[in-house]
Amino acid sequence: MKGKNRLRRTLMFVSAQTPGLVKEAYIYGADSIILDLEDAVAENQKDAARFSLYHALKTVDFMGAERIVRINGMDTPHWKEDIRAAVAGGADVIRIPKCDSAADVVAVEQYIKAVELEFNRPDAGTLIMAAMESPKAVLRAEEICTASERLVGIALSGGDFRKSMQTKYYPSGNEILAARGLLLLAARAAGVQCYDTIFSDLNDMEGFRVETVTGKEMGFDGKSVVSPRQIQVVHEVFAPSEKEMIEAERTVRAIRENAERGIGIFTLDGKMLDVAFLPGAERVLELAKASGLYKGDLV
Repeated sequence: MKGKNRLRRTLMFVSAQTPGLVKEAYIYGADSIILDLEDAVAENQKDAARFSLYHALKTVDFMGAERIVRINGMDTPHWKEDIRAAVAGGADVIRIPKCDSAADVVAVEQYIKAVELEFNRPDAGTLIMAAMESPKAVLRAEEICTASERLVGIALSGGDFRKSMQTKYYPSGNEILAARGLLLLAARAAGVQCYDTIFSDLNDMEGFRVETVTGKEMGFDGKSVVSPRQIQVVHEVFAPSEKEMIEAERTVRAIRENAERGIGIFTLDGKMLDVAFLPGAERVLELAKASGLYKGDLV
C-alpha cells in the first residue's frame, strides 16, 4: 500500500480542535502529524472537534506531511464517528489508542473499509497504526502486528503503560525497557514499523536527546513528539553520519551492479554482502536524504 513504509522519524501530536495549530502544523517539518480526537479533546467537544478535523483535512495543504488521526478508544461511543470524519476527509492513517488485541485492529479495518465504500473511496487504502498502552497489549504485540495488511506500525504509549505497571518516569528508562524491547521484536518479526513514546518534560531538552538516542540505538523507526521544539532534535539524532552514508551508498551501488551481472554474494572491503543488505543500506540513504545530507539519486 502506498505510504506503508514511508519515513516516520517524528510523529507530532496536535489537537484536532485547534484550527490555528492544525493549519500551521506542517511548517515545523514533522514527518507525520497526529490530529488528536482523544485526550486533547474534552468529552463535550468531540462533535466540534470532528467538524474541525474534517474541515482541516479537506482544506489545509499539509505540504507532504502524513496525516494521522488518533481516534477515541474502542471502549467509547465515539470511535466510529471519528473514523467516518477521518476517512471522509482523506486522512492517511487511523491511529488506534489503547489497542489491546488483534480483534481491535480487525474491527477498525472492517469499519474503515465500510466507510471508504460509503464515501465512494474504495481505493483510499486508509492505513492503521496501533498504540500499546497496557501489559496486555505489549504481551499481544505479535498478534496485533500481524492482524491487518493495513497496519503500518505500532507505538508505545509510555504514560498509560507506566500507570498500569504501578511505576513512574525514571531518566534511566528502566521502567519501560521491557515493553520497548518486546514491541520492537514483534514489529521487526512482522515487518512493520515501531515508534517510541513521547517525552513530556519540555524544559529538559538534554534528557529528551538522551532518550531519543537510546530509542535510535534500540532500533525504533521514530519518536512521538508533543512540541515543535523536539522535532529538530529527533531528526538530528536519526540522521546518518557521513561515514554511514558513504558506506550505504557504496553498498547499494555494489549490490545493484553485481545483481545485474547475476552475482548474488560478493565481498566489499572484506565483508560478505548479498541482497539482504540492500533494504538497510537504502534506508540509511532515505534518512540522509530526508535530513538534507544526501543529494544522490540511488533512492
